[in-house]
Amino acid sequence: MSTPSHSTAQNDTAPEAFIRVAIPTPLRRLFDYLPSASYPVEAIKPGCRVTVPFGSRELVGIVMSIEANSDIPSNKLKPIISILDNQPLLPKDIIQLCQWAARYYHHSVGETLSQALPKNLRIGKPASMGSIPFWFASSELDAETANLLQRSKKQLAAFELISNAPNGLNGTELLESGFSRAILQSLSKKGLIESRDIEPSSLPFTEQNSPLKSAHLIMNDEQHYACEAITDGLGSFNTYLLEGVTGSGKTEVYLQTISAALAKGLQTLVLIPEIGLTPQTVKRFRDRFNVPVACLHSGLSDGERLQGWLEASRCSAGILISTRSGIFTPMPNLGLIIVDEEHDSSYKQQESLRYNARDLAIYRGSQANCPVVLGSATPSLETLHNARQGKYTQLHLKQRAGNAKPPAMELLDMRHQLVQDGLSTELLQRIGVHLARGNQVMIFLNRRGYAPSMICQDCGSIIDCHHCDAHMTIHRFPPHLHCHHCDLQQPIPWQCPSCQSRKLQPVGQGTEKAEQTLNQHFPSYPVIRIDRDTTRKKQALGEMLEKINTGKPCILLGTQMLAKGHHFPDVTLVAIVNADAGLFSSDFRGSEKTGQLIMQVAGRAGRGQKPGQVIIQTYNPEHPSLQLLSMNDYGRFADSLFVERRHLNLPPEGYLTLVRSESMNQGESETLLSALRQYAEHNKGQLTDTRLLGPIPAPMEKRQGRYRWHLLIHGKDRKDLHRVVEGMVSFLESHRLPRQLKWTVDIDPQEMS
Repeated sequence: MSTPSHSTAQNDTAPEAFIRVAIPTPLRRLFDYLPSASYPVEAIKPGCRVTVPFGSRELVGIVMSIEANSDIPSNKLKPIISILDNQPLLPKDIIQLCQWAARYYHHSVGETLSQALPKNLRIGKPASMGSIPFWFASSELDAETANLLQRSKKQLAAFELISNAPNGLNGTELLESGFSRAILQSLSKKGLIESRDIEPSSLPFTEQNSPLKSAHLIMNDEQHYACEAITDGLGSFNTYLLEGVTGSGKTEVYLQTISAALAKGLQTLVLIPEIGLTPQTVKRFRDRFNVPVACLHSGLSDGERLQGWLEASRCSAGILISTRSGIFTPMPNLGLIIVDEEHDSSYKQQESLRYNARDLAIYRGSQANCPVVLGSATPSLETLHNARQGKYTQLHLKQRAGNAKPPAMELLDMRHQLVQDGLSTELLQRIGVHLARGNQVMIFLNRRGYAPSMICQDCGSIIDCHHCDAHMTIHRFPPHLHCHHCDLQQPIPWQCPSCQSRKLQPVGQGTEKAEQTLNQHFPSYPVIRIDRDTTRKKQALGEMLEKINTGKPCILLGTQMLAKGHHFPDVTLVAIVNADAGLFSSDFRGSEKTGQLIMQVAGRAGRGQKPGQVIIQTYNPEHPSLQLLSMNDYGRFADSLFVERRHLNLPPEGYLTLVRSESMNQGESETLLSALRQYAEHNKGQLTDTRLLGPIPAPMEKRQGRYRWHLLIHGKDRKDLHRVVEGMVSFLESHRLPRQLKWTVDIDPQEMS
């Protein structure tokens, strides 16, 4: 059995060296092993993967160091089983990043290092793609071919793309460009393209092509100033907040800054919040640059993610576009980090290692001595606070790119309106006017499904989920009840489970119901619904965006998937249907997130040459937050939130840690956190500015059949708070708990649920 290492007393019979290994277990320690006869210590290097015995299992671990001493007698240690890499897979900077993250988030270093690897490498597969299929044109792009494909625009577009790539394109590149495998197979059957298995290029991107494929756009003075400030900082660490109103051309600043980095032989890491943004982002980058652009996100297969990881870590890709996990990807020539939509909560992982990729990006920028650009139209209060304190350099883009003007914003008082399924008569009239002018309309409703609940009109019972403290959402296509928290699905009942009445009625509205209403009112115009239900298929979102980008009059209806990063130049009216939903949240960040969402959605209007209008439906038109947001001034809205946070010493004026406990047995979670609080109060000593609040039930106490409780630690000093948390974690780790009783520590929590 391997045993934990601490370092350093040596017994008389110990061998000359011990292999110190990080293993993906919750235990926050390293483990010592012996070299094996098959693998001498000279062949083992820090950063390599090894398979080791761990109890009755064999696990893949990362070598951290070779030590001359161990606390454990050598006769109690086991040898490693095998070495999986000839050279270190994880370089020193990534190991240091993971060690820092493990300390800061009070997590196992072994699990943190495992987070840095794609799944195929975590389970011990070779760090090589071998040969992969590349697609080449086997016919000329002539009039005859164009005529053959005239009825299939997608096939024609794919054939044009492949024809213009003399070195071929692999499946991942084509998938990221919006072309499915079915399209490629159809072209292959027609004899227009062929597949060849080729070893991906291992040449550094600097030796492959001239960086630029197409010319840069002309920037305005604000864009030029921002771009110049960042490019002048290449080669040194600084954090820039690029605060630009929606449509101000932040992406063009990114592109031209990246171009300057590539010209110096430097790689760029671009973090984006959602995989839904990946196809259009990747296309724009590949249209601009000749260098390989690698991608990492959950929409790719395990093999495709390994391919992107290897391209970035071996310098064959000059640009890596990734969701949050890409922050751990090795990039030997990293010279620029961009975090787009830095305020987005999806940068914070909500399970296992609860890291914030935005914060790790800043640490990694300091490691690589390179600039970090945080871009947003609605920066988080933490980022704004750091900029105002002088820790970040603030760059403003106050004008929309081109001739586009900011949209006119209006609060529509719903208290005196006739309403049908959440849509007021006045709003429906305005929609009709904009459609009749040949424009597009966007309706934002951040609730999918047909209706959020079903009520019995006789006894008043609402049909709830058996596993969660939540109502079941009604879906009509296909008809069923669905819990969006635990994924429980069941048929829609014919009668009330409580009183057997047949008078069951949907209550409220979701995107399905709104779609039905809009189709009834505007039968001549397509309603394109974009939510998690309609975009489950890989190519669905891309096909919808293509349809929208034709510019034909239509109604875009969707959830927050529509709010981020999309450019719809023909949308002239944006309507926010249920603006009040987030104003009275139990989460202290509720107003901030609501304001950000409203501003982001509003920014989809009037991005082209046509003027834009935003209508915010509300039953609380006098609410101070809505009044400030209706002025289209996020800065003043943020100022009002700063006053609240300062008064309550909440982030960014103070620091928080949330300890969560959950169990299938009611009462166990509360008992554990009560004991934890008692221990912490007794041991925190002079740290009087650190307060403990709770334990209290989570806002949704029962979820997925487990009862959840919270203990909140609040402090004015970050170091003091971490000292208290370290003692609490040690207390929890020292107790053997029932298997069903789980706890987690969330540093700087973004969600209080």
